[in-house]
Amino acid sequence: MNQQEIKHLRESELDAVCVNENEHSHPMWYNIKYVIIGIIFGIVFTKAEVISWFRIQEMFRLESFFMYGVIGSAIFTAMISILIIRKFKIKSINGEPIKLADKKFNKGNIYGGLIFGLGWAMTGACPGPLFAQIGTGATAIVVTLFSAILGTWVYGKFRDKLPH
Repeated sequence: MNQQEIKHLRESELDAVCVNENEHSHPMWYNIKYVIIGIIFGIVFTKAEVISWFRIQEMFRLESFFMYGVIGSAIFTAMISILIIRKFKIKSINGEPIKLADKKFNKGNIYGGLIFGLGWAMTGACPGPLFAQIGTGATAIVVTLFSAILGTWVYGKFRDKLPH
């Protein structure tokens, strides 16, 4: 997406746009590091039972603090990381400035959060670990994966008609 196209987007859409100002084109093998990191995360999350539907159900039934601790430590780590990025004006690996878009709160956040949480509680899966869950043999999660894809498509189709 070039700069001209970005200017035509609504301000509320800019939070979902990533722009590589250098526009480097890399060979396909250049991104293998992301596959390796994804595999490592999948293994760690599986061993730590972070992707376990049972652990997720425990969380929603308020029977265990485990998942709240994992989510809370992730939020804390993200907060500290963002503070460091802003304070020291850290740049990306390609030397580009990291720009964090301001987010505006609206009632759609409440509706979306409720729908997301309901789906998460019903299926025992959020979008992050779907592939790791399928990889562990929980093939029923394929239904959740297709539902997530369908939900994303429906959202994209009706985004302009939803509450802001």
